[in-house]
Amino acid sequence: MNTEKSSFPLNAWYAAAYDVEVGRKLMPRTICKQKVVMFRKTDGTVAALEDACWHRLLPLSMGSLEGDELTCGYHGLVYNAQGRCTHMPSQETLNPSACVRSFPVVEKHRFVWIWPGDPAKADPALVPDMHWNDDPAWAGDGKLITVKCDYRLVVDNLMDLTHETFVHGSSIGQRAVAEAPFVATHGDRTATVTRWMENIDAPPFWAGQIDHARGYKGKVDRWQIIRFEAPCTVNIDVGVAEAGSGASPKDGQPGDRGKGVNGFVLNTVTPETDGSCHYFWAFARNYCLDEQRLTHQLREGVATIFREDEHVLEAQQIAMDQHPDHPFNNLNIDAGSMWARRLIDKLVAQEKSPTPVIPIHRAA
Repeated sequence: MNTEKSSFPLNAWYAAAYDVEVGRKLMPRTICKQKVVMFRKTDGTVAALEDACWHRLLPLSMGSLEGDELTCGYHGLVYNAQGRCTHMPSQETLNPSACVRSFPVVEKHRFVWIWPGDPAKADPALVPDMHWNDDPAWAGDGKLITVKCDYRLVVDNLMDLTHETFVHGSSIGQRAVAEAPFVATHGDRTATVTRWMENIDAPPFWAGQIDHARGYKGKVDRWQIIRFEAPCTVNIDVGVAEAGSGASPKDGQPGDRGKGVNGFVLNTVTPETDGSCHYFWAFARNYCLDEQRLTHQLREGVATIFREDEHVLEAQQIAMDQHPDHPFNNLNIDAGSMWARRLIDKLVAQEKSPTPVIPIHRAA
């Protein structure tokens, strides 16, 4: 892979699949322009190998799985879960170079994460925190969208939610989002955009949720707290509470959301190619936890909302491809996405930096 033109770092954990997607079948997926084949071993853990046979490059995903070994569907070379060839037809001596790359894998928060960069740097502690997705205090579900756009456009979209007013006006959008003040902050690997809208009419989605969960109809205090973690995870703390009930923070102290409904929109975006990405999302809530029907309704409802985003993002990518020299023009509302892009650029630049050479001096 030519990393010179890459817009994404390789030394990072990327969601490759929902855990339920990977089973005892060979599953191909492109991660950061690298062809990968995944399968679940007999002990339940996941293996991820380069999806190209050492011999003639046929995708190994076109082969077969027997036990924990994968047989190429062209000439029958067999590989173990570490990528080492264990059998070559018609010969007893194995070529010692016969192997394919094995990728570090971690399962966490209902996702299968792959590290496409230097395996020596694959620290499981660096997996983004998306614990709401499997925390018993929260209930929810999500889906995968493969979007035909640069993954950074999805990050831009999530970091600036004023677009809700215009793209999602029939569900979660309202004029208050576009007009409300916000605060943008950042750290070494994170950027946060915080927006509170107090004493407003709830948009249709949230009006329905607080009515269903609490039987409340009336003015609300609404919040959106967007947290980006480089290179491509965005968790959004969202919800509404009865207006004036003390949900908003005061004097540096957290508010009391006890008279409200709280959700987390969990998003992690994995580059597929320079012009496409895998967008994993879930919506988790802390109310009506035992209502599976509600979980299904919310998942399908959010999926409808995100299809509206998908249409916008793909149209934007087409326009960018047609005008490759057109610069992005930024507004105040782009503060969060600008910080996110700077953090991504920093990670990419760090990987492109040449390894320092330590001079060797002859001893006197």
